[in-house]
Amino acid sequence: MKTKLAIIGVGLIGGSLGLCLKDKLGDKIFITGLCRTEKSMKAAMELGAVDYADYDLEKVVGDADIIFLSPPVLQIVPMVKKILPYLKDGAIITDAGSTKQFIWHELKKILPPNIYYIAGHPMTGREKSGVTAANKDLFKNKAYVIVEDTGAPAEAHEKLMSILKLTEANFTTLDIAKHDRCASIISHVPHVTAAALVTLLNRAGDDLNSCLKLIGGGFKDTTRIASSNADMWADICITNADAISNNLRDLQKILGEVITAIDAGDRQAIHNYFAKSKERRDEILRTVEKKFDPN
Repeated sequence: MKTKLAIIGVGLIGGSLGLCLKDKLGDKIFITGLCRTEKSMKAAMELGAVDYADYDLEKVVGDADIIFLSPPVLQIVPMVKKILPYLKDGAIITDAGSTKQFIWHELKKILPPNIYYIAGHPMTGREKSGVTAANKDLFKNKAYVIVEDTGAPAEAHEKLMSILKLTEANFTTLDIAKHDRCASIISHVPHVTAAALVTLLNRAGDDLNSCLKLIGGGFKDTTRIASSNADMWADICITNADAISNNLRDLQKILGEVITAIDAGDRQAIHNYFAKSKERRDEILRTVEKKFDPN
């Protein structure tokens, strides 16, 4: 029987999922999509990320077995409210939101017992956005978190995973609170920090033009993710505020310790800071590269 998938937000993530599943399943899956603009909808169909795209929500989700939500986080709950009247019994809602507690806190108030939510977070992306940046292999060998404590029955999980496993991602499960804490450290704070480094450069005043002449691999590598979508990251910071704020304060403390060592001319303390970080990073990468692609 043909699987019917609706993708709400056929951008980088949603578009990549569509491309992957059409590549793997062909006519065995029918994918409908909703994009923000007519241009994006046309591109999604021309690229083959969806079979059909429309602004009409009933046409997009009305007969869908699985609904994959990939708009900015703060748009997910309002979108679910809009599509609920059109969903069939047993429909599975999943998402690609980078924060999970906020979404689940709101969804559990409105979801009827015959509609299931399974929280997901593919830990992948690029600094470019939109369906034209989509790639069928975007998920391959990347971590993909599935949160299992949202009340969906086992058969719903099995149905969803029979589709998602075709992405060849490395799936892991976390409870919902731990997901948000870990995502803050691994993803959210690094994005805030990358943007801060660009802001630091931008505030160089009279030195700005001279600094620009010196830009090389180090600056490009450490700030690459600062080119990510601003709407997405504003929503992430609002919906995972406690974890992000707490980890930024911890980072602030670490930087304060480095400032103290530099001001004191304490070369040994500075050396230890870099040496321990190098040793730990090398150890971490050796471990995770055996499990998934960390890039």
